[in-house]
Amino acid sequence: MMLCSSSSSKTVRFSFRFSFTHLHMMNPLKHMKKPTYFTLQSPPPSLSFFFSSNFSSKQQQPSYPKPQQNPNTQFPSLPSPNFHLYSSFFCTLIQLYLNCKRFSDASEAFLSMRKHGLKPNLHSWNQILYKFNSSGLISQVWDVYAEMLKCNVFPNVFTYNVLIHALCKVGRLRMALDLLRTVETDTVSYNTVIWGFCEEGMVESAVGFLSEMVKNGICFDTISCNILIKGFCQKGLLRDAEWGMELLNCGGFSCDLIGFNTLIDGYCKRGKMSDALALMEVMKDSLSPDIVSYNTLINGFCRIGDFGKAKDLMDEILGLKRNMCSLTIGNFQNQNGRLTEEILNLKPNLITHTTFISGYCKFKGLEEAFILYEGMVKSGYLPDVVTYSSLIAGLCKSSKLVEGHTLFMEMDKMGVPPNHVSYSTLIDSFLKTGNAMPSSLLQSKMVVRGIIFDLVLYTILMDGLLKMGKLEEGEDMFQMILKLHLVPNQVTYSALIDGRCKAGNMTGAEFVLQEMERKGVDANVVTFSSIVNGYAKKGMLVEAVDVVRKMKGKNIFPNVFTYGPLIDGYFKMGEQEEAFELYKEMMRKGLEVNNFVLDVLVNGLRKSGRMDEAERLFKDMVQTNNLVPDCVNYTSLMDGLFKEGNVSAAFEAGQEMMEKNLVPDVVAYNVFINCLCKLGKPKEAQSFFIEMEGMGLAPDRATYNTIINAHYKEGKLEKVLELMNEMKSNGLMPNLVSYNILLKGLCEAGRMKESLDLLNEMAVEGFCPNTTTHGMVLRACSKSNRMDMVLQMHGRLIEMGLKPNVTVCNTLIRILCSLGITRKATRVLNDMLGRGISADTITYNAFIRGYCKGGNLKRAFASYSQMLVEGISPNIVTYNTLLSGLSEAGLMQEADELIDAMQRRGLAPDAVTYNVLIAGHGKKSNKKESLRLYCEMVRKGFVPIVGTYNSLISDFSKVGMMNQAREFLNEMQKRGVSPNSSTYDILISGWCKLSNGGEVKRLLKEMNEKGFFPCGTTLGCISHAFARPGTKGRARRLLERLYNIKHRERESTLSYGDENFNEINKRYGYARHKRYGYT
Repeated sequence: MMLCSSSSSKTVRFSFRFSFTHLHMMNPLKHMKKPTYFTLQSPPPSLSFFFSSNFSSKQQQPSYPKPQQNPNTQFPSLPSPNFHLYSSFFCTLIQLYLNCKRFSDASEAFLSMRKHGLKPNLHSWNQILYKFNSSGLISQVWDVYAEMLKCNVFPNVFTYNVLIHALCKVGRLRMALDLLRTVETDTVSYNTVIWGFCEEGMVESAVGFLSEMVKNGICFDTISCNILIKGFCQKGLLRDAEWGMELLNCGGFSCDLIGFNTLIDGYCKRGKMSDALALMEVMKDSLSPDIVSYNTLINGFCRIGDFGKAKDLMDEILGLKRNMCSLTIGNFQNQNGRLTEEILNLKPNLITHTTFISGYCKFKGLEEAFILYEGMVKSGYLPDVVTYSSLIAGLCKSSKLVEGHTLFMEMDKMGVPPNHVSYSTLIDSFLKTGNAMPSSLLQSKMVVRGIIFDLVLYTILMDGLLKMGKLEEGEDMFQMILKLHLVPNQVTYSALIDGRCKAGNMTGAEFVLQEMERKGVDANVVTFSSIVNGYAKKGMLVEAVDVVRKMKGKNIFPNVFTYGPLIDGYFKMGEQEEAFELYKEMMRKGLEVNNFVLDVLVNGLRKSGRMDEAERLFKDMVQTNNLVPDCVNYTSLMDGLFKEGNVSAAFEAGQEMMEKNLVPDVVAYNVFINCLCKLGKPKEAQSFFIEMEGMGLAPDRATYNTIINAHYKEGKLEKVLELMNEMKSNGLMPNLVSYNILLKGLCEAGRMKESLDLLNEMAVEGFCPNTTTHGMVLRACSKSNRMDMVLQMHGRLIEMGLKPNVTVCNTLIRILCSLGITRKATRVLNDMLGRGISADTITYNAFIRGYCKGGNLKRAFASYSQMLVEGISPNIVTYNTLLSGLSEAGLMQEADELIDAMQRRGLAPDAVTYNVLIAGHGKKSNKKESLRLYCEMVRKGFVPIVGTYNSLISDFSKVGMMNQAREFLNEMQKRGVSPNSSTYDILISGWCKLSNGGEVKRLLKEMNEKGFFPCGTTLGCISHAFARPGTKGRARRLLERLYNIKHRERESTLSYGDENFNEINKRYGYARHKRYGYT
């Protein structure tokens, strides 16, 4: 059929296939009047470009390369009497090539025919035109037509109908109308244009054109109304589709099976299954439903997952068959006098079985789908390309891409060549996993097999490229769609909007949305949700809310995918109350929470330090909403529990995940490995690393970087180098984080040559060092106290493209000053000023710190004065550094004067200021001032550090005021400041001076419980205090006990939770081994 042929080429779903067995009645060849030799001597102006030499570059379909002919080639002349025979032979050959999709061969055969001067008759020309058109080679249609006119063969109505159809296929409706109004036409001509309007979504224009058809005296028929019914159904205008059915009755026609089946399909696609069933009952009053009717309804129920109703329909088909078989041949008349032979022929076919298989695959019922597949084969139904494509889609959807690709490879072996749907499904799945190489190979196979790239495939390629971050290539693919005159649909535009939103190009996304409105393409909830997500990720929540308001104004209601990004956005902005309000609003509207929203809520709470609430929410949502957490949800929960320090609960969550048969992915393993590394358990982390490789999971860069960093912290530089090489051999190129870790380790070890070699490797791989790399490398070099290495590494980084800005210069100056090389730092400053880079507060702070560290307060204050002269405002760090220098020198009077100067500049003392001053006055034994400063500090809300408390305790201990010292110990513990080893040393020494053995023993016991051990000075105080006559025995026993404690501590492991970890890991490991069959 001419009209249906193009429809079937665009159709991939079962519902379209159901009516193909009946639509052959619309074939224009069967509705053609007697040939009318009305010649189109000159085409309408709008068609003139089709006959130009540049025609092929302007068509919708890609032009296939035509064979190059040598102009000097001489063809043998053919005997005149055999011209008709040879023409018929060439026409048959061309049609055979087109049937076999050997388009280049067909074009070459046509050129050969014309080179030989052969002139087919009108019927043969029409057959060639029809075949080129039905094959989608629109440009060749016009080439053939031009050659036909050159041969003085006059076109008839059939010819014009093919031309009109070709124009409608590529959306050239204006040109189709011009042609129709110029030449002889019939009902088929008008039906073709009506079909063209409906295909472009312009069903209202199609109705208007039907009126013109009637005014011109062309009677509409059942096919006209069926086309309109389908057009209305495609736009969801079901009431208007019902009007199309009433139009048939008004015109004296009765609705046929095609009309009923089309409207039933329309109801099913909108989920109105009760209306579809009701229409089926109405149809039974005049017509017997055929297998297409039942398949349409079965497909509708499978689409919504109601397999029970779908099976009831299957039972109804089989029941009708059994009941009719029990009747005698003479009783083949029913109550309306209709023959029931069609009921006898009614039985489930391949499409019926494939519909069930497709439905189960969509709802992840792979096991049921493959059971049905086996039953279908046993019943004698061999699977076709649609059956295989459905199974492949189901496997891909269930993340079984390897099995899907294997089934795809087996299709050819079974004699079922994959079609563009099969290829598109696999290409889409590979691109979504970021695996571009197999996708490219599949595209190459499509080209070799001559499978035309349609809008669906181009949209998949564009979407995949955009999701992989290849923005330019994705945009180029969209431009390719436009150049090929393919008309972007809602899915295409939505994918482009989503890609631009994820790239942060919100202006571009809004432009595409406006373009959709101009082109009459309706945006849906997916389109708007992508824009909401884009704005939310950029923190533009006001704009995101405006989009939600706009979509509500268009009667498009937000779904869970709209609310999820908004809730996430509010959490990230720290507006937790607004996030929970949105969550409550979503629940009030009856929207079901999905795994993404669960993940957003858990992450939002854990990042704000509310891990207990996150854990409760996780459990409540699983119990009350019947939500099945996925691997991502468990991973987020475990990560939060690990970071909270609740290792036991984290491993229990991991065990629960395993018991639910959720296979941990690479991210889940990364969480375990990272946690164990932070707990100081690199061996256990390494065991997880080995296990994930054994499960077939390839470690990613994050995995390697975590393990590499753990070995670096242990000082195992050789192991770091070994892992870097392993990473490369596994096809993972190290990133900047990997290189920075290794570079830091080499620099700290003073391995200069290897460090430079690594920098050269980074340069070759295209890594340009940033300020973070520069600071890290120079700090690592400074640990070896090698100025030459610092300067050499700095120079090499500049050569690699690091721009010497103020941050880079300040880092170098700070490192040099910290090493006490202030003269060299001064030369760097002069060079920096010579480059036009102005010094700032950080620059001068580095010099002041360097001078203070070297005890050169005069130069430190000279730098401070220079700052003021140059108009650079000192900050609190500047004053704290100077105060620290004065405090170390015991110049507390000058420190007080500096405080006054600082406050005159509007800078208030901070916690560091008070800590420095209290320590300084403590060294001068100025208890009164120390206490005043301490009280002022606490009153302002600052919490003193342990060093400040140690200074105050020491101040009182020196003069024997141990009760006051003990009060400060109690005070610091109340404020959440834990005493350190020095605190206990000071107190024990103080009580020893007073020979208070009871307090000394108590403090020693407390000290031991906290894992501290007295220093040598403290042990000397204890020995001196208790080694007097009469106390030597006590002193000896006390020291022996202290020695035994120290010896035991060296042999024991003090890391947190070893026994607890071993027990948890044992249970968790048992669950893993049981799940995967390890021994």
